[in-house]
Amino acid sequence: MDPERLVSRLWGVSLAAILALLPQQAWAASGLDGAAMRWPYALPFAGLLLSIALGPLLFAKVWHHHYGKIAAAWSLLALASLVIFAGSMATLAAFVHAMLAEYLGFIVLLFALYVVAGGILITGDIKATPATNAGILALGTLMASIVGTTGAAMILVRPLIRANRPRRHNAHVIIFFIILVANVGGALSPLGDPPLFVGFLHGVDFFWTTRSIWLQTAIVAGLLLAIFIAIDSWRFRSEPALSDAGPADPVRIRGLVNLVLIAAIVASLLASAMWKPAIAFDILGTKLELEDIARNLALLSIAALSVWLTPDEHRLANGFTWEPIREVAKLFAGIFVAIIPVIAMLNAGHHGAFAWLLSAVTAPDGTPREVAYFWFTGLMSAFLDNAPTYLLFFQLAGGDPQMLMHQLSGTLASISMGAVYMGALTYIGNAPNFMVSSIASENGIKMPSFFGYLVRAGAVLIPLFMLLTLLPVAPILRWH
Repeated sequence: MDPERLVSRLWGVSLAAILALLPQQAWAASGLDGAAMRWPYALPFAGLLLSIALGPLLFAKVWHHHYGKIAAAWSLLALASLVIFAGSMATLAAFVHAMLAEYLGFIVLLFALYVVAGGILITGDIKATPATNAGILALGTLMASIVGTTGAAMILVRPLIRANRPRRHNAHVIIFFIILVANVGGALSPLGDPPLFVGFLHGVDFFWTTRSIWLQTAIVAGLLLAIFIAIDSWRFRSEPALSDAGPADPVRIRGLVNLVLIAAIVASLLASAMWKPAIAFDILGTKLELEDIARNLALLSIAALSVWLTPDEHRLANGFTWEPIREVAKLFAGIFVAIIPVIAMLNAGHHGAFAWLLSAVTAPDGTPREVAYFWFTGLMSAFLDNAPTYLLFFQLAGGDPQMLMHQLSGTLASISMGAVYMGALTYIGNAPNFMVSSIASENGIKMPSFFGYLVRAGAVLIPLFMLLTLLPVAPILRWH
């Protein structure tokens, strides 16, 4: 039997055994009592995130072959601790909620975008001049909020790599591509970046970020493009003259049917946001809304159509494999399970183990410190992955989408900008970052190490984030 399949089966059997053998406790509507938990219940979550951060660096070979088993072990440890704390029924209910209400919609959207984007093939000769590189980065930044940071990155990274491979100095091009296309560009819609889709699943309006932080995003993206053009023009002057080896092949886009399917993905999300039939199915206290079920089925159908309608040679030419989305699915399943006790403790507010964090982002009179929300969310997103970090601070700010979109709009803007923008600070801040780096390395571009990338990205981004903190543009980030 395949080892990965065996581990999955053992994980399920172990969970069933725990639920069956330990004393039963009726599940109450109030859920887990986070006020009674202490910080050790967060250790499986911290351990999993630390494994994701350090595994590829310290034991790359073991991590590559066994990351699914490692994630399953941490999530099983989190569930086991909850069974001991609250009983099997409460744990089962919390597990069902995490998988069906939180994880399922998140991974289905990522899967659909990854599959459909992988069917779009861009061919032709592209000369890697500063103007061309800046144009590709600008296009990707604009695309990211429409097709997602993953979709935009997967569509454009290979043409960009092919164009820049002859240049001696090319790593900076990929670094700025990660910053702009895989992160900042996704700030304007739930399609753009996983944390914003998490917010959408929790009731934030589809176009809220578009209306609220478009100007901040335009300022940050515009300054980044200007910095890139300056650096790339300086680097380009030291490059040997580009040779003309005959007539250039025109740039062509193949697999255009996938553009229609991307439009169908957008339509599915908008439809699920507007269609409210008020029909729900209760599974151990988790309400599954009919519109969410319909949206997930539509997204899976669109992905299947992409596989069916796209010629296999397009995906082969793109170097498309299932491994990146498989890795994301396994790791995020572990994250969404291991984060259960953390969310419960955060929901306890000043009575929970994370009262210190609540005090750090809340003034004595109870008003949120929006600058603190921005920096705490951002820096934690850089090292812990931005989707679960967004969820942590969303819950910390009260978790009421209507309150956060209106009376506390500055707080939600702080959380959104911190999670999306600062996810660019490290390779692990956002799902596409490591994908892009790995693809570039496989194609002969010498990418910096984890800490080398952090230094380069931080040197560019931290001053911009400090400027954003002080920028007198609504929503203004307040210090107290």
